[in-house]
Amino acid sequence: MHKAIAALALGLSLSLIVQAQTIYRSTDAQGNVIFTDNPERGGEAVDLEPLTVVPSRGEVRDQEAVTRVESGGTSASRDGPGEPFMPYDSFRIASPGNEETLPSGAAGSLEVTLGIEPRLREDHRVRLLVDGRVSQSAMHTEAFLLTDLTRGEHVLQAELIDGSGEVRHRTSPVTLYVQRASVNLPQNPNNPAN
Repeated sequence: MHKAIAALALGLSLSLIVQAQTIYRSTDAQGNVIFTDNPERGGEAVDLEPLTVVPSRGEVRDQEAVTRVESGGTSASRDGPGEPFMPYDSFRIASPGNEETLPSGAAGSLEVTLGIEPRLREDHRVRLLVDGRVSQSAMHTEAFLLTDLTRGEHVLQAELIDGSGEVRHRTSPVTLYVQRASVNLPQNPNNPAN
C-alpha cells in the first residue's frame, strides 16, 4: 500500500514538473500577448532558453573559500575578506593634486580619486575628510564627488577602514584652493571695463 502511494506521488510530481516546463503563447482579441502554462487555452509552445544566473557576492565568496580550503590554504592572497590585515602598497589621493586651484567655473564641485594598490578588499571601506571632518561616509569606492565647496583653502584626506571599523590607513593631506564668485565683489576690480 505504501509503495503504491509513493509511486503515485512520484509519478504525479514528475508529470507536474514536465507540464510546468512548457509555456504557451497566444494573443487575445485586443492583440495582447498572453503567456500561460495551460495548453487548453490554445497558442503555440514557446521554447525558452535557460536562465542566465549570476551568483550573488555571498555565493562567490563561499566558492572562493572552498577553493582556498581545497588548495590546502596556502594562498597568501591579500584581498580576501576575513584574512589578517595586510598593508596596501599605495593609499593616496590621486586627484586633485596638492595645492591645486579649483576655478570659480567649477562651482565648488570636484571628483576626488584615490590611488589604492592592491585593489580595495571587499571588507574595507574608505571615507573622505574635508578640513578634518567626515564629508562622505565610509563606502567601498575609489572615487568621491564633492559639491558646493566654499571658497578658500580646504584640506582633503581619506581614511581606510577595515571590516571591524578601525582606521587602518590615512592619506597624506592634500590642500585645495577653491575660487568662487563673491556677492561682496560683484565687479572685478582688475577688469578695466568697470
